[in-house]
Amino acid sequence: MAVILIISLIIADYYFNVPAATYFIIAIIWLIITTIGSFNITWNYHVKAYNSNTTIKEKRVAITFDDGPNNKFTPQILELLKTYNAKATFFCTGKQIEQHPNILKNIANDGHTIGNHSYAHSPYFDFYGKQKVITEIEKTNNLIESSVGKKSTLFRPPYGVTNPSISKAVKDTKHHVIGWNIRSLDTVKNSDQKILNRIIRRLSPGAVILLHDSKEITVSVLEQLLLFLQQNGYQSTTIDALFNIEAYA
Repeated sequence: MAVILIISLIIADYYFNVPAATYFIIAIIWLIITTIGSFNITWNYHVKAYNSNTTIKEKRVAITFDDGPNNKFTPQILELLKTYNAKATFFCTGKQIEQHPNILKNIANDGHTIGNHSYAHSPYFDFYGKQKVITEIEKTNNLIESSVGKKSTLFRPPYGVTNPSISKAVKDTKHHVIGWNIRSLDTVKNSDQKILNRIIRRLSPGAVILLHDSKEITVSVLEQLLLFLQQNGYQSTTIDALFNIEAYA
């Protein structure tokens, strides 16, 4: 798009003598849009992500967890999901899988879906080149396969940030990019009621809810959320079931 704009301006300048300030203004606008699009996975700016399924009429949603498996909180979350007969998707990092492979097996054995969330979840992940992104994805997928016997085709980029390198990488690895449309903010808010209310206000059929199984407050939020879903006729399912896509290769 940026290239098309520049070419259009050059052509326009040839005929109409476009002021230099116009180039600067357009460059600033492009930078702002690209920055917001990179940090907002729901825009599908760099890569198409599965953020919600608005075609679903039944009261089905997907609860997802990032950054695990965690040896303290993931088992508690699994127990709650079992109690309420709910299914979820866990986007796990390679480093955590190395430390807790048995918990990963328990996630799979309970009928939940496992997704790839990079190896190290580095704050610099969005600065990686294509090949380094691929390395992170493949390293984590190999760890998933060593624990549960199959490789995940679902990938959620750290922090939900996307860019051209990530777009090219997932095209090569043939992963589905998974986003969300309800960000709980359970990593920054310290009130379980505020987190719960934030989720409930945005809830609708086909929603994808982002939580983290690395936080104690999430356990409390989840229990209240599952009760709310049960009382209001909602069912939590896995990402692959919600979008009718393959979760493993």
